[in-house]
Amino acid sequence: MSHPLFDLSGRVAIVSGAASGMGKAMSIGFAESGADLALIDINLPGAEATAHDIARLGRRAIAVKCDVSEPEQIRAVFGRVDKEFEKVDILGNVAGEGVTDRPEEIELSKVERVFRNLVIGRFCACQEAGRRMLKQGKGSIISIGSIGGVSSLGRGHTPYGMAMAAVIQMTRELSTEWSKRGVRVNCIVPAQVMNKGLAERIKAMPHLEQTFLGGIPIGRFGKPDDIKGLAIFLASDASSWVTGAIIPLDGGNLALNAGGSYPDGPRAYG
Repeated sequence: MSHPLFDLSGRVAIVSGAASGMGKAMSIGFAESGADLALIDINLPGAEATAHDIARLGRRAIAVKCDVSEPEQIRAVFGRVDKEFEKVDILGNVAGEGVTDRPEEIELSKVERVFRNLVIGRFCACQEAGRRMLKQGKGSIISIGSIGGVSSLGRGHTPYGMAMAAVIQMTRELSTEWSKRGVRVNCIVPAQVMNKGLAERIKAMPHLEQTFLGGIPIGRFGKPDDIKGLAIFLASDASSWVTGAIIPLDGGNLALNAGGSYPDGPRAYG
């Protein structure tokens, strides 16, 4: 029997990026804990497949196509949720892509695109969710950040790192503004989680695998399902006094000095 503090029965969650990866895993984790969901993704068939998986768990889910870089599309999603569910208890900001390019060469339009995906769109979603949660006096907002927003990844990640640092600071700011009024805001900071895109990068540049694993003392890449436990905790009453937290989900990456190594790892040890 699960502990009642983790029960999400009767709650409504909106999760972006719900078609695959951590967004899908977070969505299913919320449903497994009793929540109903609005699943948003630019990949509508993928979001519909996630909705089908959730329906088999006995929970209600709707799938909505949405480009998170477009605020009007985000606002439209919340309007539909108002009609379908009449409330929002949980927001999971997962969707949003970066680009990689040398900082001296990258076009500013690409930098702007990254910020619209990861910062402007997420702030808009937080704003829409926050307005509703503040009225009801309770809610939990969870954003996915990145180790790249805490320290530099290099390899042309400048716009991504800048944007993720903004997501982390947005978490602190919104938590400070809203927590006394019942709305908790937290950020999960993952290291490399294996997905289709990461697998393709490693296939194209095999040396990246050892580069990444050299920074993860637990010795493996993350899996999308690794998000479930922490997301359920932050969405539930189990974390009722946790807000403004920037929580690593990184296999020990941020604890490891950039020049450090660990036993049996790919870097020199001894």
